[in-house]
Amino acid sequence: MDQKFCIVKSLNISEQKGTIKTPRKEIRLTPEGIEEDAHAGKWHRQVSLLAAESIERFESELGRKIEFGEFAENITTFGFEVHKTLPFDRFVSGDVVLEVTQIGKKCHGTNCEIFQLTGNCVMPTEGIFCRVIQPGKLQENDTLSYIPKTFHIKVITLSDRAYEGIYKDKSGPLIEKLAKDWFNGLGYLCETDRTVIPDEPHRLESELQTALEQGFDIIYTTGSTGIGPRDIAPKVISSFIDLEIPGIMDMIRLKYGAEKPNALLSRSTAGVKDKTLVFSLPGSTKAVNEYLSEIHKILMHSFLMLHSIDSH
Repeated sequence: MDQKFCIVKSLNISEQKGTIKTPRKEIRLTPEGIEEDAHAGKWHRQVSLLAAESIERFESELGRKIEFGEFAENITTFGFEVHKTLPFDRFVSGDVVLEVTQIGKKCHGTNCEIFQLTGNCVMPTEGIFCRVIQPGKLQENDTLSYIPKTFHIKVITLSDRAYEGIYKDKSGPLIEKLAKDWFNGLGYLCETDRTVIPDEPHRLESELQTALEQGFDIIYTTGSTGIGPRDIAPKVISSFIDLEIPGIMDMIRLKYGAEKPNALLSRSTAGVKDKTLVFSLPGSTKAVNEYLSEIHKILMHSFLMLHSIDSH
């Protein structure tokens, strides 16, 4: 993939929200946002960006010249359309690292000075918001390198027989495929790593801890979730996670158990360890399809919550 860049055309601040911002030659970014700017604070919308390309299109609609900062953007860029990024993507310039948290926003209409002066606003559809991951200084004409988010997924198959080569692991590769397809469908990059281990508690504990230390966004285990003497995944994972997420697995068991009661014997669990989501799935490919079809519905909101991004 070709590296994308954009140039800082203007740096703009204001002391009050909803007002036109005034250009500066340089800004200082702190862990709470831009010094002296009204949007700084302990929240996810610390810094706003708007592409000059978006402003130029809007000028033709309004029939007049739009000055940088007039739509209350902190950073006016040129090079590519920033609203085509996604949450968790990043912009890097020198020491500065910004993480995308939101695309667009609710328009405040007549309560906003910008709307009063222009009669319309491009920020609700093409402005983006970031938070400061690493502070520093930005100046006019600095280059912002665009780093798209890559989600990293660890897949651990638990099966004595698959580990011994008696039969081929099918559920692990299926999880990899379904996960990649889902993330790619949203526009994200996704990389997976898969391993097969026996139904041994210490082996699973070691794999879980290693995956956490390596920074995986999701850990999926498959197999060892029933009530047999070697079904150890739920107990090990329950001891590993910080928080349990019981609702999603309970719903899946009830949904599919209504037709096939044997599904109610699954002890699959879900939870959080630091910023990593952990899901234990049954070992059949049919169950993997069923579970992931439901888990994917809550996955992105889970990541937003974990990273303190209010998407409501």
